[in-house]
Amino acid sequence: MAGESGAGNARLLGAVQDLRSAVSEVTLPLDLPGSAAGRSTRSRLLDQLDDYVIPRLTSIDAPLLAVVGGSTGAGKSTLVNSVVGGEVTLSGVLRPTTRSPVLVHHPADGAWFSGQRILPGLARITGRHSSSDGPGAVRLVSSEAVAAGLALLDAPDIDSVVEANRELAGQLLAAADLWIFVTTAARYADAVPWDLLREASERGTAVAVVLDRVPAPAVDEIRTHLASMLREQGLEQAPIFTVLESRLVDGLLPDDQVERLRAWLTALAGDAQARAVVVRQTLEGALTSLDTRTRSLLDAAAEQSAAGDALLDAARTAYDDATTQVHEGMEDGSLLRGEVLARWQEFVGTGEFFRQVESTVSRVRDRFTSFIKGEPARADHLGEALQSGAEALISNRAELAASATARAWRVLPGGHQLLAADPGLARSSDGAAARAERLVRDWQGDILEMVRSEGKDRRTTARIMAYGVNGLGVVLMLVTFASTAGVTGAEIGIAGGTAVVGQKLLEAVFGDQAVRELARQARERLMTRVEELYAAERERYEGAVTTVHVDADKTANLEKAAAAVRAAR
Repeated sequence: MAGESGAGNARLLGAVQDLRSAVSEVTLPLDLPGSAAGRSTRSRLLDQLDDYVIPRLTSIDAPLLAVVGGSTGAGKSTLVNSVVGGEVTLSGVLRPTTRSPVLVHHPADGAWFSGQRILPGLARITGRHSSSDGPGAVRLVSSEAVAAGLALLDAPDIDSVVEANRELAGQLLAAADLWIFVTTAARYADAVPWDLLREASERGTAVAVVLDRVPAPAVDEIRTHLASMLREQGLEQAPIFTVLESRLVDGLLPDDQVERLRAWLTALAGDAQARAVVVRQTLEGALTSLDTRTRSLLDAAAEQSAAGDALLDAARTAYDDATTQVHEGMEDGSLLRGEVLARWQEFVGTGEFFRQVESTVSRVRDRFTSFIKGEPARADHLGEALQSGAEALISNRAELAASATARAWRVLPGGHQLLAADPGLARSSDGAAARAERLVRDWQGDILEMVRSEGKDRRTTARIMAYGVNGLGVVLMLVTFASTAGVTGAEIGIAGGTAVVGQKLLEAVFGDQAVRELARQARERLMTRVEELYAAERERYEGAVTTVHVDADKTANLEKAAAAVRAAR
């Protein structure tokens, strides 16, 4: 791979860039058990693609970047200064040392690092270093003491108590062609650095180890133990450089303690083939690791998708149940109780008359006309009672659906988070009751239009005019809701009479087949309007989920992009 031009790696570079876009599109906004790990994986994956894989594929012959990293107080900055032969990076006595990482390069290599080719998220600083430098930038230092073809980057502590320092250290290590791990005789077995060394091994990153501050009598024992630990982690090829416990001279280690490391780095910088081996090892390791990390991200995205689907299903179930309950309420006789029954009796006459027509249905047609002709107010009263009953049923079921959705969301993963973000989701939307009222009024308009359109011939028109469009429309509404199921006690006979009287009246005007069709259409039109209202209510919950929900297409794009990288490799 080394020695090839960026154009020679065009297919692989294009596949990796597509993968980077796919990773960036995956969001993990719901707070689920796997979300924190997934977000960390996504962030670190983006960092390594931006900071190392894409820049290295774009510029395969760019200088080698050796990142010097290690634990707090390991002597990283002192080591870098000593290798260079002068103070290029500040070493801190107080911990944590919060400052910009320092990148030391040969003057001829300045163009490789001054732009945004690597570490595009960090600003560039030049000039004399300052203790006020922060971790949001990288300080560039040009030095003839560093061989052309290699740059040294002094990173923050990997175990810093400052989270931003730890995160930056991890990012810089992922951007390295070569990681120079600095530890001490007292701390070489600490857990934190070995976690990172294990990760470096899994990714195939080239590693060198500097064992600092080693007491001379213990050097062989400690070096042997360290070598065995490296073997256990699959890092037996990592060279070990030992620095004995020494007195600093002008802040630098004695020259004899860093000469071997300096010579190794100089030889590496001057040997294109050796550099190519390091680049190939680390780049191929990084590319190989993309599969595992992408799979981890896909798992986290799948968890988000499943949680989002469960939340959506809960809302759909609640409003589907509400729709079913309204449909049942239209057929179970519940709308014919109370006020509606009283207004119906008022509409057709006295209770005595109602009982007479109930038992002698054959005389309804003649007797009914004399009671409703010229009495529009009674039709209006009955229509208002029917309207109020229908509105109450529709509004009540909408409110119950909102409550049922909120209850389900409180126990579903991610649901509590969305309810906290929008407390209004615990109830029907503002204005839902007004929309239900308008819905029923609009449906009443449908009923009247159906009555008018049914009177096509002169005879039917005459009958409609005799009874009145409004009166017949109200009776058609009543018949739409008429059934004895669910009505108990003394109401059964009245409800039964209501159904029969209304049905016979409409049949006398339109014919029995037409009445059945009118009632069917009336129910369908009402349910269509109810379904539209509930769909609009349900969209609030769908909107809350879809604004943060993982798009299945984006997850599929990530899988496809990862497969394309494998094929291109």
